Amino acid sequence: MTQFFTASDGARLAYCDTGTGQAVLCLAGLTRTMADFGYLAPHLAGARLIRMDYRGRGDSQWTGPATYTVRQEAQDAIALLDHLGVQKVALIGSSRGGLVGLALAAMAKARLSGILFNDVGPVIEHGGLQRIFDYLGRNPAAKTHADMAARLARALPGFSGVPESRWLQEARLHYRAGPRGLEITYDPALREPFLAAFSGPPVDLWPLFDGCSGLVLGLIRGANSDILSPPTVEEMRRRRPDLICAEVPGRGHMPFLDEPEALTCVHSFLEACR
Repeated sequence: MTQFFTASDGARLAYCDTGTGQAVLCLAGLTRTMADFGYLAPHLAGARLIRMDYRGRGDSQWTGPATYTVRQEAQDAIALLDHLGVQKVALIGSSRGGLVGLALAAMAKARLSGILFNDVGPVIEHGGLQRIFDYLGRNPAAKTHADMAARLARALPGFSGVPESRWLQEARLHYRAGPRGLEITYDPALREPFLAAFSGPPVDLWPLFDGCSGLVLGLIRGANSDILSPPTVEEMRRRRPDLICAEVPGRGHMPFLDEPEALTCVHSFLEACR
């Protein structure tokens, strides 16, 4: 059940806290919501899953483009843990969520036992960013969820072997039915900070990755990802030989996390974090 807490600036943010046992904080991608982890949740019986919608996404309050930053999202995650009285978590970060994880490691390392990166690393490929830029902040042309499901299957050639029912789930998760057709589930102004970052000089994230020393680290990559390249994975493994890794065949950016390879990695990561 969705609940709400108040961030330090008064923003009303949505979260979900289910289960008991090992605390696992799940952080979604750039435009995604906590519903993204619905595929993974049934496979983590015995874990306490803490999920949140970043500000401007899902059921959380829209607070304006100046606040849609990785640093702010990391501060909000800390505020949520404080609200729940949770001192330490294992973090699973999908895409943007992995970058928030890097920021958390720099800001509040003692609150983390480890970070599992889902298809993201310290180098983000420009081609993948361009693909995101092309659709970010715009309502789709599709008028129904069924139409959107068919479009998703065609628009994401990096994915294969995905049943139509999963694409329909994806369409229903990430697009709401509106009076003129489907609508995105986030503030369109999210495009503004993304454009600023996309147009600006590249940021060296390797120091943040190196700063994760002492934390358990895991990595899941879609075999056809256009965001996380094999050379970046190789460098991550060189710097962290203990990195728990998996590559998911037939997946682009980003795996759903209920694939067998992904689940094996998740369970190994969580066991190492205990």
